[in-house]
Amino acid sequence: MTILDLAAANLLSPLLLCFALGALAVLLRSDLRLPEPVFNALSIYLMLAIGLKGGVELSRLPPSAFLLPGLAALGLGVVIPLWCYALLRRVGRFGAADAAAIAAHYGSVSAVTFVAAIAYLDAARTPYEGYAPALLAIMEVPAIVVAFALARAGGALGGGPGGSTAGEAVREILSGKSVLLLAGGLLIGAVVGEAGYARVKPVFSDLFQGALCLFLLELGILAAGRLGDFRRVGPFLAVFAVVMPVLHGALGVAVGHAIGLSVGGMTVLGTLAASASYIAAPAAVRLALPQANPGYYLTASLAITFPFNLTLGLPLYNALARWIAGGP
Repeated sequence: MTILDLAAANLLSPLLLCFALGALAVLLRSDLRLPEPVFNALSIYLMLAIGLKGGVELSRLPPSAFLLPGLAALGLGVVIPLWCYALLRRVGRFGAADAAAIAAHYGSVSAVTFVAAIAYLDAARTPYEGYAPALLAIMEVPAIVVAFALARAGGALGGGPGGSTAGEAVREILSGKSVLLLAGGLLIGAVVGEAGYARVKPVFSDLFQGALCLFLLELGILAAGRLGDFRRVGPFLAVFAVVMPVLHGALGVAVGHAIGLSVGGMTVLGTLAASASYIAAPAAVRLALPQANPGYYLTASLAITFPFNLTLGLPLYNALARWIAGGP
C-alpha cells in the first residue's frame, strides 16, 4: 500500500465522512443535531474507552522496557502545549480558552494518525519497538492537564488566576471529569489487564468506532457552524496547523534518536509528537472549556493537520529518521 493509498483510505473512512456529513448539514441549513445529553454521554464513553485500551497496552509490558521512552513521551506531552499556548496567545492573539483548547489538541495525540504510521511502517517493512502503543497511551493525557492548567491561570477555567492556591488548582484540574476519566481509565486498564478487559471489550472496543462516528458527526456540525469565526484568524491558524506538526515531528524524531530508538521507533515518536488529537482532546475540551470555539481547534486539528500528516507528514518524519540514523 502506497502512502497515497493509505491517505485515501483514511480520508474516505466512515469517521471523516461522518464529520463531513455534519459540516454538510450546516451548509444545507439542516436541523440535524445530537441532543446535548447524548453528546455528553458519547464524550464520557470515548474518554473512558481510550483510557481503558491504553491501560491494557501498558499492562502487557514490564516497566523497564519502556521507562526511558515513556519518560521521553511524557516530556513531549508536557512541553509541547506550553509553547503552543504561548505562541497562540502572544502572536495569534487568542483568548485563554481558545489558546488552551488548541494547545491541548496539539500536545495530545491522534490515535488514527498513530495507526496510519504503524500501517505505513508495516507496508515499508520497517521494524519498530513493540511498546509503541504504550507511547500513545502515555501522551494522551498530560497535554490536556497542562492545557487546562494554563487555561485556569489565564482565567478561563474555574475561579481564574489567584482564585485559589496552586494545590487547589491542581486538584480541581485532576478531579475534573474529563481528565479523571482518561487517567482513571488508564489505571483501570493497567490493573485489570487483558483478561479483565475482555469482559467489557464488546462495549468499549467493538462499539467504539460507531460511537466515534456519532461523535464526529456532531463535531462536524459544531465546527462548520463556527467557520465564520475561523476565517478571522484563518491564515495564522492554517500556518500554525502545518508548521507546528513539522517542528514537533522533527523534535520527536530527534528525541527518539537520543534515547536509542530504531528508525521505526523514531518515526512513531515523531508522528505522535506531530499529531493533533481529535478524539480525546475535543471531548475533554468540550466538557471543561465549553466557551472555546470548536471552529478553531477542530478545523485546525482535523481539517488541516490530520490530512497533512497522512499525505506528507508520515514520509517526511520517516525520511528524517533515516537521515538522522545515517541509513538509506
